[in-house]
Amino acid sequence: MSTFQELGLNEDLLKAITDLGFEKPSEVQEKAIPILLEEDKDLVALAQTGTGKTAAFGFPMLQKIDVNSRTTQGLILSPTRELCLQITNELKLYGKYCKGLNVTAIYGGASISDQAREVKRGAQIIVATPGRMKDMISRKMVDISKIQYSVLDEADEMLNMGFKEDITDILSHTPDDKNTWLFSATMPREVATIAKKFMLDPIEITVGNKNESTNNVSHEYYLVNARDRYQALKRLADANPDIFSVIFCRTKRDTQKVAELLIEDGYSAGALHGDLSQNQRDLVMKSFRNRQIQMLVATDVAARGIDVDDITHVINYQLPDEPEIYTHRSGRTGRAGKTGISMVIVSKSEVRKIKSIERIIKKQFEKKEIPSGMAIVEVQLMSLANKIHTTETNNEIDKYLDSINELFADTEKDDLIKKFFSVEFNRFFNYYQKSKDLGSVQSRDSDRDSGRDYGKQSNDSRYFINVGSKDGFDWMRMKDFLKEQLDLGRDDVFKVDVKESFSFFNTEKALQEKVIAFFTDFKYEGRFVNVEVSEDKGRSGGGRRDRGRGGNDRRSGGGGRRRDDKPRGDRRSSDRGDRRSSDSTDRRSSGSGSGNRSDRRSSDSSNRSDRRSSDSRGDRSSTESSGSSERPRRSRRRD
Repeated sequence: MSTFQELGLNEDLLKAITDLGFEKPSEVQEKAIPILLEEDKDLVALAQTGTGKTAAFGFPMLQKIDVNSRTTQGLILSPTRELCLQITNELKLYGKYCKGLNVTAIYGGASISDQAREVKRGAQIIVATPGRMKDMISRKMVDISKIQYSVLDEADEMLNMGFKEDITDILSHTPDDKNTWLFSATMPREVATIAKKFMLDPIEITVGNKNESTNNVSHEYYLVNARDRYQALKRLADANPDIFSVIFCRTKRDTQKVAELLIEDGYSAGALHGDLSQNQRDLVMKSFRNRQIQMLVATDVAARGIDVDDITHVINYQLPDEPEIYTHRSGRTGRAGKTGISMVIVSKSEVRKIKSIERIIKKQFEKKEIPSGMAIVEVQLMSLANKIHTTETNNEIDKYLDSINELFADTEKDDLIKKFFSVEFNRFFNYYQKSKDLGSVQSRDSDRDSGRDYGKQSNDSRYFINVGSKDGFDWMRMKDFLKEQLDLGRDDVFKVDVKESFSFFNTEKALQEKVIAFFTDFKYEGRFVNVEVSEDKGRSGGGRRDRGRGGNDRRSGGGGRRRDDKPRGDRRSSDRGDRRSSDSTDRRSSGSGSGNRSDRRSSDSSNRSDRRSSDSRGDRSSTESSGSSERPRRSRRRD
């Protein structure tokens, strides 16, 4: 491996590198820096998050610009405000000995006039988010017509976030003879299109294989019932007392909910998502970097600005919709030569996604069991013992020793140790001593279920529904529609296959009666929605079971019971339930043709509202402990 001196960097940059403690360039730096310094060429660099990409394009840009000119010469586009600020701060550190250097950050959520003033003072380099940059160009607050270098950082993520048009518009205001450097963790089709459109015969460098995960990260998955997902998360946290992690959820709502539950249960946690104000996001990230927050719950978009080297675990509370995004998630750990663990919590219907991710990252997942309650108790006890053993004594305690010794004069050494450790031990033991085994997944087909070829013993039901893409549905909208109408969890509807005029979907067989009963005489936009059980478990269009509209003989239950067979009425929110049942009755009674059926529908709607009223408490409805109502609360004490 080369040294920074051998890469051709000038003395000002080498001095800053020494101050920062950098010893050896990373692989992407070693490959990219000499090319960018020696040639005026376009470049496509594919490297994982955390491999030093900012320095790879930052050092060459700092060396090539003219710091004596007030003209904007370099433009760096990044997907999020956090990443924009991070790049800006790093460039300032790299260029601290470059006299006259002005690097300005342009991003949303801050004063646009203040940012415009900073640019007018003579910003040689602008680091910007696409949205704010486009806005300032349209207001003629910034001039990028003379830039020599443009960088698209995290290009794949910017395109995933819908910035393609903004990027296209921004680059149209730049000169044709500039050099464009594109850095990305993955190379999807959209990134290739951008490269082809705005770059001329670019040099391509790849660190590792495309989309491949770093070797510093191990990958694990844990199979649980969907309703036990939050309890599984708590156990993984308890089983790793020194955890410093990012927890990924798919939606802003889930992110906020999980964070609130963790805080309520005594964990040092925080949420990071798009609904937070910029000030709130800054405070959360500051707390996380200072380790005041031990578990950061984030969406994929918000997490783009996270650049912390000491993250021990990435926990995928929910898998992303696109397998490629997993690469970005897992890249949050295992940085700066350190090792990390990427954990995935999956339900039975999601196991098939693991294989897809394995093909992309070219790594195998290790299937692991959720730790038992007693195993966690042991881990926590030994963690406490190690902390006590390695703690330096404070001599200020000497003045209190006489009183302490007097208090424990009649206590034997073993009894004293037991008493001391029981303070921490009891709360975990009382909670976990009668806890259930979360690794026991109902109706588990196989630990490597493909999700496609269900055998005759499958515990899933596949349905035909007479709405499809012509009705405005894709697979995601269809899944959300079914979840909302049937009041099911995220993982209860799967294998959604949308055709032009009809679709297919799966649920567990235990939900079949409820699904069929619900869609009796159900109307969508003025027409009846027909749902039937398909005998073909995997191929669309096959073997539907015919039924008449009034086939009540097999639906006598009305679907009014939960999967755990507990009456819904126990959780009734009478105010909301009455209102919704009334609305539902009015909506459906015109087409029902049966007063009894309408009454039943009203009751079902009321029952569904009861579950919605309890959803705000999330997964807490499935409590673990039968021996104690008290949840074990993690100590907020920072070591």
